[in-house]
Amino acid sequence: MSERTSAYDQYAPLLEELAACSDGDPRRDELVTLLVDAYRPVAHNIARRFSRRGEAVDDLEQVAAIGLLHALRRYDPTQGRDFLSYAVPTMMGEVRRHFRDSAWTIRTPRGVKDRYLQVGTASTTLSQQLGRAPTATELSEHLGIDREEVIEAIAAHHSYRPDSLDSTLTESTETTMADVLGADDPDLDHVESRALIRDLVGILPERERRILVLRFVHEQTQSEIAGQLGISQMHVSRLLSQTLERLRERARVRDLSSAQRPVAVASIA
Repeated sequence: MSERTSAYDQYAPLLEELAACSDGDPRRDELVTLLVDAYRPVAHNIARRFSRRGEAVDDLEQVAAIGLLHALRRYDPTQGRDFLSYAVPTMMGEVRRHFRDSAWTIRTPRGVKDRYLQVGTASTTLSQQLGRAPTATELSEHLGIDREEVIEAIAAHHSYRPDSLDSTLTESTETTMADVLGADDPDLDHVESRALIRDLVGILPERERRILVLRFVHEQTQSEIAGQLGISQMHVSRLLSQTLERLRERARVRDLSSAQRPVAVASIA
C-alpha cells in the first residue's frame, strides 16, 4: 500500500487545489480531468476484480470511474487521510451498487441482492479456509443469518443471470433447455366457457343430457341416437333443437359471448 500511495503522492497538490476550488471555478473541471486520467488505472484494476461476474470490464470501468468522480468531489485533504484510502472503497461501493441495482436480469428484492453478494464473498473466504465449497449451514454461521436466507440468496443466482434457452442440459448431451419446456395448452382459452356450459348442462333432464353427449361427444347421428333411446329420429331432432336453444338462452343471461358459445357447446363432456 505504501508503494502504491507514494506513486500518487505527486497528485496531492492537485487534490488540495481541487478541494479549495468553488463549484463555479473554471479551474475545477481542468483539475478533475487531470485527476481522473491519473487514477484511471485504479478504476481499471477494480473493474477487473469484479469482471468474473459476467459484466464487461469496460462497462465496470465506467462505473468505477463514476465512483472516482464522487470521491474527487467529496474528498477533504484536511481530514488527514490519503486519497486512495478514501477513493478505493468509494469506487468499489459504486461497482457493488451497479451489480445490486442494474445487472440483475430478473427483478429481485434488494435484501436478496445484498445477501447474494454477501454469500458470494463469504463462500470465497470459506472455500480458501476449508479447502472445499462451504455448506449452507457453514455460510449461515459465518454470516450470522438464517440458513433459509442463505439458500434463498444462492437460488437468486438464476435471477441475476438466467441460463439461456439454447444452453444444453449437460455437457454430454445436445438437448437444450428449450427442448424440454412445455407449451401453452390451447384449451386454456376455453376453460371458462367449458365450466359455464357444464353448469348449464347439469340442470338439464337426464335424457337431454344423454342426447347432447351422444351427439357432440360420441358424434352419433340422430338416427343412431333414436335407436338407442327407442324414439323417432324426428323426436331426437326436436329435443336436440329445443335443448340447444335453451342452452343458448341461458348462456346469454350469463353473458357468454357468441364467439365462445360454439366452441363451448362442442366441448361438452
